Amino acid sequence: MTVIDAFVTKVIELSDYTEQDASYLFNRVLALVGEASGNPDSQSKTLIDLKEDLLDLAVANGKVGALIEERDCLGAELMNFITPIPSKVNEYFWKTYEQSPEKAIADFYDLSQKNDYIKLAAIAKNIAFKTPSKYGDLEITINLSKPEKDPKAIAAAKLMKNSSYPQCQLCMENEGYQGRLDHPARANHRIIRLPLGDEEWGFQYSPYAYFNEHSIVLNTQHVPMVISQKTFEQLLDIVDWLPGYFVGSNADLPIVGGSILTHNHYQAGRHVFPMEVAEIIESFTFEGFERVEAGIVNWPMSVLRLTADSKADLVALAEQIRLAWRDYSDSQADIVAYTGDTPHHTITPIARRQHGRFQLDLVLRDNHTSPEHPDGVYHPHADVQHIKKENIGLIEVMGLAILPPRLKDELLEVEKYLLNQYNEIADYHKEWADQLKETHPDVSLENVSEIVHQAVGQTFARVLEDAGVYKNPADFMRFVESIGIVNV
Repeated sequence: MTVIDAFVTKVIELSDYTEQDASYLFNRVLALVGEASGNPDSQSKTLIDLKEDLLDLAVANGKVGALIEERDCLGAELMNFITPIPSKVNEYFWKTYEQSPEKAIADFYDLSQKNDYIKLAAIAKNIAFKTPSKYGDLEITINLSKPEKDPKAIAAAKLMKNSSYPQCQLCMENEGYQGRLDHPARANHRIIRLPLGDEEWGFQYSPYAYFNEHSIVLNTQHVPMVISQKTFEQLLDIVDWLPGYFVGSNADLPIVGGSILTHNHYQAGRHVFPMEVAEIIESFTFEGFERVEAGIVNWPMSVLRLTADSKADLVALAEQIRLAWRDYSDSQADIVAYTGDTPHHTITPIARRQHGRFQLDLVLRDNHTSPEHPDGVYHPHADVQHIKKENIGLIEVMGLAILPPRLKDELLEVEKYLLNQYNEIADYHKEWADQLKETHPDVSLENVSEIVHQAVGQTFARVLEDAGVYKNPADFMRFVESIGIVNV
């Protein structure tokens, strides 16, 4: 069977098209990929593989350039054939949701994989492993899913006319957008409209997922990130709307915030992170909130965990804590709320349901800098930046390291160095590697990868300790007591 015929057959099988539409589909695909090189046979079985065959054909026919970004634009358009229009996706979602929220979510997740919006093949390239620590098992991912920019694509993008549409990659206007060299293809992208209080938000999946059912809940308006009482209300509403999901927000300040501070959004999914299973090491009750269980979590970052039956109680207490932390300074613990009028304090909040009850984790963040730590006092310090120097955002806060692609090859050179083989180890790994040599005189070909992986995990634990504003419970409890507690 020819590649176009095979693709059309799969489209009919996986969509609302019927056999009566076969010639129409054939001609529409032919218009996209071209006729010059004919229509060769294909041995591919899946729709996504057939799409790749069609892209090769389109490149050969001169219908699309060979750059990844150019192929992606046409690839998304081809996968749009099996993707219902937004109104139909939303209609089906909410009609199904009335009968079974779990099925509505599962079907939307399935569509987002089936139409190649979620890049499963790319995600599979990531290197992932777990390492034990005194805080529990930490999760490590070396992110290889997002393709690195081709220098030709970068050069070509610079020659393009500047465009501010869509304003960012989280805007609603991305739904159906064709894409260009400097903006991802989104022809097959769909967003579920989600009511949150008096606002309409959107629910979508992340194309390059870092964990199971990694999704984004985004404001339909292009407004900046902000942590407020409304944040807590919305997070707790979302865990009601999306059963089985956690949801959290990056902080809203530079250094301690996420990579996109210009568009208010949350991240959600069906995954149990290491922080979630960490135990409480100090329990107490806040004055006026006797129905809320509260405590400090055994975690390298500074986390208050609140659990209650009532969303209203949790929202009110979380807001009281946020306001107290915003203005709280403690010179003894190097906690600085303001430099002049510049605020340094905010919170990274995470919401979930636990055994039918509502739970909020509030991670205290401080982004002030110093001459000793110009990147941030509570940012990965210089001696661990050879592993992780980027901001510690929501996902890392919860115990999943997203490490840069460079480490794939760099860690192999570290392994060769430990084995006394010829290597091209990066200078910034040398001191760390020498320490590993000293502590692991038994290193061998059989265990070297495990030794390096475990060392990466321990370094990530140190990264999180650097990001934690409190280094001992006594300092942390001074802040807790300043809010007012019933018993210690």
